[in-house]
Amino acid sequence: MTITFPTNQDLDPVRLREAFGIFPSGVVAVAAKVDGRLVGLAASSFTSVSLEPPLVSVSIANTSRTWPDLRRAGHLGVTILADHHDVAARQLSGPVGSRFEGLAVTLSDDGAVMLADGLAQFDTTIYKEMAAGDHTIVLLELHAIEHADHSQPLIFHRSGFSRLQQPAPGRR
Repeated sequence: MTITFPTNQDLDPVRLREAFGIFPSGVVAVAAKVDGRLVGLAASSFTSVSLEPPLVSVSIANTSRTWPDLRRAGHLGVTILADHHDVAARQLSGPVGSRFEGLAVTLSDDGAVMLADGLAQFDTTIYKEMAAGDHTIVLLELHAIEHADHSQPLIFHRSGFSRLQQPAPGRR
């Protein structure tokens, strides 16, 4: 069977966002202490890249007003958010002045900020930045990791936060 796509595809941003939103992704917090204050954002474009050297990536919108401050940090903390972090993820996407209100964080000696109760925390530095359309792909080199939590990750799907559905007892 052959599928034929029309040649005059409508690739407007609204339709693309809807189509891209079909693919679920995890959510991370990227944060640091910059000029004496906590700076951070939530991102759903996180992925592992390489084991040698240990690299991960995150894509940041070119319109981000937070990234110019974050990229000046010596180290960036990356926290994989757990399914109970939906409020934290919204907060880290909201008004800059209240992003860390009520959130328990840990701070590395180098200024990386991690949410204290994340699934995994990474201490990273910027390895490379690459322009990619309306985003910048940021490769981050890992320097330290911590992963003690075994709960479920927060999921971003169809422009909203959700949880993985647990299998019925006795089914895997």
